Amino acid sequence: MAAFRIILVWMPVLVFLLTPASVAFQMDPLPNQHQGLFDSEEVIGISLEGDIRTLMRDRGEDPSYHFMKIHVQNAGLDESLDLRVRVRGNFRRLRENCDTPPLRFNFSRHEVPEHSLFAGQRSLKLVVPCKGEEYVLREYLTYKMYNLFTDYSFKVRLVHLTYHDTGNNQTSDPEYAFLIEHKNSLASRSNATLIERMNLRPEIVDQEAFLRMSVFAYMIGNTDWSVQYLHNMEMLFLNDEKVYVAVPYDFDLVGLVSSPYARPEQALRLRSVRERVFRGYCLEDLSVLEPAFKQFQELKPEIYKMITENPLLQERYIDFATNYLDDFYDTLDNPRKMSRAFSYPCDRFGTGNVVISGMQN
Repeated sequence: MAAFRIILVWMPVLVFLLTPASVAFQMDPLPNQHQGLFDSEEVIGISLEGDIRTLMRDRGEDPSYHFMKIHVQNAGLDESLDLRVRVRGNFRRLRENCDTPPLRFNFSRHEVPEHSLFAGQRSLKLVVPCKGEEYVLREYLTYKMYNLFTDYSFKVRLVHLTYHDTGNNQTSDPEYAFLIEHKNSLASRSNATLIERMNLRPEIVDQEAFLRMSVFAYMIGNTDWSVQYLHNMEMLFLNDEKVYVAVPYDFDLVGLVSSPYARPEQALRLRSVRERVFRGYCLEDLSVLEPAFKQFQELKPEIYKMITENPLLQERYIDFATNYLDDFYDTLDNPRKMSRAFSYPCDRFGTGNVVISGMQN
């Protein structure tokens, strides 16, 4: 999520169909994992041990890695590993925004046994509570929700996290957090090339994949993304299919999460992040959306089940989330509402041509 954003008006430009060699680098396959870190729904216990106070104070523009030890409890098995940890992020890294910043784990300089839960992992993002762990749980579930739609999505693993500060020998109360699959792992398991060049037109993305992703963004109330600037977005080139696929991430500003610090981009002229705007490209024929709509209808029971049957969610939030999803499905079921919502990018007086540029974290 970006601390600073540039709001641009998207003007049509000439774009050539780019080959992966001209815009990307090929990721080396990662070693086969033992019991994959992201292959289970079980919550794992993690204790991070080290000079926590110094780590948390290192929130500058270029934070350093700090040597730590991680203790893991998983399925009755305990293990301890050495690793390096640093603060990451943009908005959430800043002390005035979040009490505790998100972290990055790095195992690359340490020996990780083949039987370890973290075997094959080199670098991982950890999302921790910024303004309450309930928002972490909501964001985690949003990732899991997108997993229902496509394998071209980031895997996540819920953890119960404590900090043990060796400086003062104090241990924090446990709180929920979650790990995010590294983009290299995503590219490797997808047999894909990771694209790093920006200023790509959204039309370059495989249409089916783009429409699925942009309708999902509309469903969850996500307007904080752009393909052109790879803002909260990774781009894959699928080596077998020879197509581009955009993979979204960073869902803390979406309406379905409703984090207390979430504000919509001013240029979008929205009252709150809960207000939906379809930010796909202009479609002259909305019938091309029908396959995407069909998938959303087929997955509707599973989507609601993730909310209504989750014992970690507050009852008040369950009521809000189900009503929020009801409104989305009412739009799909009402031809007039559907046409008005998904034709919006064609409105030259609207905000469908705003492109958000932001820094990755």
